[in-house]
Amino acid sequence: MNDKKRGNNFIVQAGILAAAGIVSRIIGLLYRSPLTSIIGDEGNGYYGAAYYWYTIILLVASYSIPSAISKVISQKLALKEYRNAHRVFKCAFVYVIVVGGLAAVLCAVFAPHIVDGEEAAKVLRVFAPTIFFSGILGVLRGYFQAHKSMIQTSVSQILEQILNALVSIGAAYLLINVMMGSMMIYENPQTESEIAYNTERATYGAMGSALGTGAGVLIALFFMAMIYILNRRMFKRRVERDRTPIDDSYGEIFKLLLSVVTPFILSTAIYNLSPVVNQKIFITIMTELKGISSADAYSLYGIYSGKPIVISNIPIAIASAFASALIPGVSGSFAKKDYDATRRSVSLAIKCTMLVAIPSAVGLGVLAKPVTRVLFPQVASLDVAASLLMVLAVSVVFYSISTMTNAILQGIGKVNIPVINSAVSLLIQTGVVWAILVYTNLGLYSLVIGNVVYSGCTCIFNNIAVAKYLDHRQEVKTTFLLPFVSAIIMGAVAAGVYYGIYALLPINIVAVVPAIGLGVFAYGVVILKSGAVTEEELSHIPKGKTLTNVARKLHLLR
Repeated sequence: MNDKKRGNNFIVQAGILAAAGIVSRIIGLLYRSPLTSIIGDEGNGYYGAAYYWYTIILLVASYSIPSAISKVISQKLALKEYRNAHRVFKCAFVYVIVVGGLAAVLCAVFAPHIVDGEEAAKVLRVFAPTIFFSGILGVLRGYFQAHKSMIQTSVSQILEQILNALVSIGAAYLLINVMMGSMMIYENPQTESEIAYNTERATYGAMGSALGTGAGVLIALFFMAMIYILNRRMFKRRVERDRTPIDDSYGEIFKLLLSVVTPFILSTAIYNLSPVVNQKIFITIMTELKGISSADAYSLYGIYSGKPIVISNIPIAIASAFASALIPGVSGSFAKKDYDATRRSVSLAIKCTMLVAIPSAVGLGVLAKPVTRVLFPQVASLDVAASLLMVLAVSVVFYSISTMTNAILQGIGKVNIPVINSAVSLLIQTGVVWAILVYTNLGLYSLVIGNVVYSGCTCIFNNIAVAKYLDHRQEVKTTFLLPFVSAIIMGAVAAGVYYGIYALLPINIVAVVPAIGLGVFAYGVVILKSGAVTEEELSHIPKGKTLTNVARKLHLLR
C-alpha cells in the first residue's frame, strides 16, 4: 500500500471510529438528562464515584487489552505472521478470562473498602460482573482493530450505548418504584428521615444506571462474537496458508503480552486515576474540613461528574478514536523501520484531532450555559454546571493531544514514557486540588482547575517525549494557529446568532440550534479559505468527495 492510500485508509478508519464515538456520546448525553431527573445530583454523585473506581479496576483487568493486542497483532500482520497473530489472539482470551474474572470477584467482595460510603459501594458491586464481560469484548475489538477494520468496533459501541441508555433509565425508574414504592423526592429535606429517604432513593437509582452499563456491554459482546463467527473461516484459511517457519510458543506470547499490556495498563490507569483522586480529596475535605454532610458533598460532586464532564467528553472521544486507529498503523510502519511513514501518520493524526478539538473547546466555552441548559435543564444547578463547563473547555484541547501522544508513544514501543508522564502530572494536579480546596472556598472549581492542570502537564510532557524519540516536529500554522483563529471567528458568529435570536424569541433550544449550525458553517468556511485544509486532505476524510464538490461550488478551496 502506498503512502497516499495508507494515509487515506487511516483517516477513513479513524473517521468511522470518531463518528461512532460522537454518536455514542450524543446518545449518552441525551439519556443523562432524564436519568438525572430520576436519580438527582446525589444519585449522579454515587454513580460517578463508583463508576470512576469501576473504570480503574476495568483498566487494570482488561480495558487496555484492545490497544495492547491491536499493537502486538498488527506487528505480526505487518510481517505476515498470521499463525502467530492468531496465537496472540487466543492467549489474550485466556488472559482476560483469568484476570477479568478475578477482578470482578474482588470488586464485588471488597467494594466497601474500595470506594467511600456504603451507597457508592452498592453501586460498585452492580458494576462488578461487567468487568469480566468487558475483557472478552475488548479482545474481540482489539483483534479487528489490528486488522485496521474499525466498523465492527464502531457499530458495537453504538449498540452498547443505545441499550445502556434504555436500561439505565428503565432500571433506575423500576428499582426506585419497586424498592421505595414511590418516585417522590424531597426538594429541600429538613428532617433526618427525609434526608435518609432521598439518599436511599438516589442509591437505588444509581444502581439501576449501573445495570444499564452492564446491559450495554453484553449486547456489544454478542454483536462482536457474531461478527467473529461469521469471519472465522476466512481467518482460519489465512492461518493455514501461513508459511512462517517458526511459531512463537504460548509462553513467549504470554511474556510478550504482559510486557506490552502492563505498561498500557499502568499508563491508562494513571491517566484515568485523576478523577478518582479528585473525588476522594473533594469528598474528604468537604465533609471533614468544610463541615458539609456526605449527601451534600456527593450532590455537589454529582453536578461536576454528571454534567460538564459528560459534555466535555464528546470531543475528547474523537481523539480517542483517532488514537485507536493510529496504533496499528504506527506499530506496523515502525516494526518495518519505515520511520518517515510513521512521522507522516503522526502529523496527520494530530492535525485532524486539532481541527476538531480546538473549535469544540471554543464552542463549549462560548455557549456553555445554552448548551448545558438544553441537555441538563435542572434550574438549581444550571449556573454552576455552565460555569464549570466554561473553564473545563480548555482541557478538551489538552486531553485530545495527550490522548493522541499516548497512543503514539505506545505505538513506537516507548510504553513506559506515558506511565511516567501521567504519574508526574497526577502528583502535580493532586497538590493543586488539595491546596485550592483547603485554602479557598472555590469548591467544585478546584476539580475543574485540577483537570486542566493534569491534562496540560500530560500534554506538555508527552509532546516533549514524541519530539525526542520520533524526531518529530508538528507543523504549527495549519495544525494550531489557523484552526484557533477560525474557531475564534466561529465563536463570535455562534454567540452573535444565539443572543440575537434569543433577544427576539427567548426560547433556548430555538436559539441554540441555528447558533451551532451557523458557527460550524463559519468555521468550515474560514478553515478552508485560510488554506489550513487542502483539497487533497479534504478528499481523504469520510464523505470527502461530497465535501470537496460542495467546497468547490462555494469557491472555498484555495
